Amino acid sequence: PACRAHPAQSSHHRPPSRATITNVKITKDPGYRLAREIGPGVLGIEQFELGHHRGASQDHSRIIRLAQHRPEYAALAAPAYKAWYEVEAEACQQIVTSTGGLVIEDREARRGAATGTRNIEGYTAMFDRHGVAYDRLDADELAARWPQFRVHDGVQALYQPDSGIVDAARANAVHIALARAHAAEVRTSTPVRAVLPDGAGVAVVTDTETVRADRVVVAGDAWTNQVLAETGIVLPLTVLREQVTYYATPHLAEFAPSRFPVFMWHGRHNFYGFPVYGEVATKLGQHMGGNETTADTRSFEPDPVRRERYADFVSRHVPRFGGPELYSKTCLYTVPPDQDFILDTLPEAPQITVANGAGHAFKFAALIGGLLADLALGHEPAHPIGAFSITRPALTDPSFPRSFHV
Repeated sequence: PACRAHPAQSSHHRPPSRATITNVKITKDPGYRLAREIGPGVLGIEQFELGHHRGASQDHSRIIRLAQHRPEYAALAAPAYKAWYEVEAEACQQIVTSTGGLVIEDREARRGAATGTRNIEGYTAMFDRHGVAYDRLDADELAARWPQFRVHDGVQALYQPDSGIVDAARANAVHIALARAHAAEVRTSTPVRAVLPDGAGVAVVTDTETVRADRVVVAGDAWTNQVLAETGIVLPLTVLREQVTYYATPHLAEFAPSRFPVFMWHGRHNFYGFPVYGEVATKLGQHMGGNETTADTRSFEPDPVRRERYADFVSRHVPRFGGPELYSKTCLYTVPPDQDFILDTLPEAPQITVANGAGHAFKFAALIGGLLADLALGHEPAHPIGAFSITRPALTDPSFPRSFHV
């Protein structure tokens, strides 16, 4: 059957290489990309049930955007869209919903704060470098186009029409289905206790057996250091408990995806919001700032301080976005000191590839799957990922400062 059309794209594909890999420990996106490359012999191991809510890749929605404030990510933004469209085309399933997107900066609230490049000028510099179209808006122009917002003169905004929503839960399910379609095996409720270099291969230890693989991809998020413990690698990762709130707004038409864009708000706190999607409700979250925790001791109870902070933001700046709280839920961010991804092989055991998304990777997930497949297969990655090396100072220098506060 015909699927919805997307802009023309080039397909990154290499012939199978079954001699290179027999069994691979994988999760979600790497599993599909590896299975597509080599066919049978790919094994995905998940410690919980599929679709669980104990990690980070869950819930209905994530923002996808070309708006990036650093060159390492701006270079991957357009290829990430192409990777998602490729997945949609193969599965004939919609994963990406276009809404347009706003980056809003409250300069008055940020006065005196160290903002780095995460400001209007930082985004426009990347847009201009990559030839991305955008509109720059002052407070009056923003309110005229989207009267749902209440803003003062110190607010500026960027609008980029290609932004939208990636359906996270649906994307995960589609990737797993496609991996199986390419003859991958997926085992659930199977915790991995250790991965051990085993000659030129890897031993993957579970409670019931030891699987021997040629290559392994570890995408363990908050459990990464537990899985890698026997390799001697300890990464300086901080696990944060973050949360989102869904509001049962009575003003559904005003916040439909066709009428209200996804947005990021950079002020005293960094908020992000969604139109009505997944639930019959709007959604608001805060990027970073959660309490430090661990994968095994985290609480699932929402933080009342965050609840009040969200409600105050909504009442001040998007009052009709709010309504009775449908629910709040928590998730985990697993963050290196510099908040950058980790996409690399272990220096002393290159047959083991490690992935960490630093709490902001889902928009790139379909692309990252292909990059991890490249690393696992010993190919040059299709896009530059040197900034995400596992040997960079942020991960090897114990005195490297964290770029965030908890």
